[in-house]
Amino acid sequence: WRDVLSGTAKVVIGARSSLFLPYKDLGLIVADEEHDGSYKQEDGVIYQGRDMAVARGKIEGLPVVLVSATPSLESVHNLQTGKYTLLHLPERHGTAQLADVTLIDLRKHKLPQGQWLSDPLRTAIAEHLLSGQQAMLFMNRRGYAPLTLCQSCGHRWQCPQCSAWLVAHKLLDTLQCHHCGYLAALPEECPACGNTDSITACGPGIERVAEEAIKAFPQARVAELSSDTMRTRKQAETMIAAVASGEINLLVGTQIIAKGYHFPNLTLVGVVDGDLGLTGGDLRAAEKTWQLLHQVGGRAGRAEKPGQVYIQTFLPEHPVMQTLKDHARDRFVEEQLMEREFAALPPFGRLAAVLLEGRSQVDVERAARALAMRIPSADGISILGPAPAPLTWLRGNYRLRFLVKSPKNYPLQKLLHFWLDSIKLPSSIHLKVDIDPYSFL
Repeated sequence: WRDVLSGTAKVVIGARSSLFLPYKDLGLIVADEEHDGSYKQEDGVIYQGRDMAVARGKIEGLPVVLVSATPSLESVHNLQTGKYTLLHLPERHGTAQLADVTLIDLRKHKLPQGQWLSDPLRTAIAEHLLSGQQAMLFMNRRGYAPLTLCQSCGHRWQCPQCSAWLVAHKLLDTLQCHHCGYLAALPEECPACGNTDSITACGPGIERVAEEAIKAFPQARVAELSSDTMRTRKQAETMIAAVASGEINLLVGTQIIAKGYHFPNLTLVGVVDGDLGLTGGDLRAAEKTWQLLHQVGGRAGRAEKPGQVYIQTFLPEHPVMQTLKDHARDRFVEEQLMEREFAALPPFGRLAAVLLEGRSQVDVERAARALAMRIPSADGISILGPAPAPLTWLRGNYRLRFLVKSPKNYPLQKLLHFWLDSIKLPSSIHLKVDIDPYSFL
């Protein structure tokens, strides 16, 4: 902090909060991977780090560079409207070419029960390993299985504080909630019926995919890369060195390895579940899935050897899958922008989320009804709700949401002040306002 203040530190590499350091003579801001959702701060003071970087650059009259191979639709729109200037790097470094993308239709290549790797993907992995190259399996879900249930009585293990299933982690012998951090031991018997031989794991997590990979390729040197296996800097350095040296030739990883790593001998990437991010109520679901899978596929063929990407999907006809296969980023972006413009959604309109939460469901519902009675009437404005948040219970709090939709240039904050100041909420209710929300949970 003192080095920044004195100007001794000429280059600062930091997370989103580094925007607020007391730079003595700031001359340039670079926001790398500008599309990444982690730029959005959702606790405490809510802000979008990328947009805050642009704002600070404008205030101080200095250049801001937003960097991405898969830019956000907001940034593309700003480019198209003349707000931003394009600096285009169309070629990969050196002789590297974009990897060929193959879609594996899981409706045709049906998976046996308890198996998550299709025959075409298994064949491709075997061929690459046999030729002395490395392969990677991508599964963007931590743990062993997302749901544990009793086959005798149907009991499901749910977090006591959140409306979410507990995720089984065999590596740690625990059931975990990935929202609040709740931990419990892996069950030996069902608490509802007492059965000890009917507990089963449902669905795949990265640990389960790694388990299958070890059985399918017994000669391979398999490693699992996730935030559970790389908890410290030392663990990460050791793991990355083992991959770079060839000591590991089959990786199984989450999005922690989707970008940033360069392994010249890694020539195959297999996406276990390409459809995982396409469902739900997120308006950016298709955009985020395209960005993530493109970044993951970019790990293959980064040197002289050509790369191949195999994506397992039940929706090969989906625009996300088709444009990934054709490397048609611009086509995908234009189609998404047309959809957003038709629906007047960002970047062509504005959204604000108003979240009420509290320990008492009755109190939260009463407060929400009171707010609903005072919804202001304004041209072009629609306020939806109150409705239960997708995660209705989170960390022991009951949650209800309103979603405010307005034209792009409408003074949205003034409307919110007028509406929310019209009622005094009890101290037991926490009110949270998120302008331009990125999370819809």
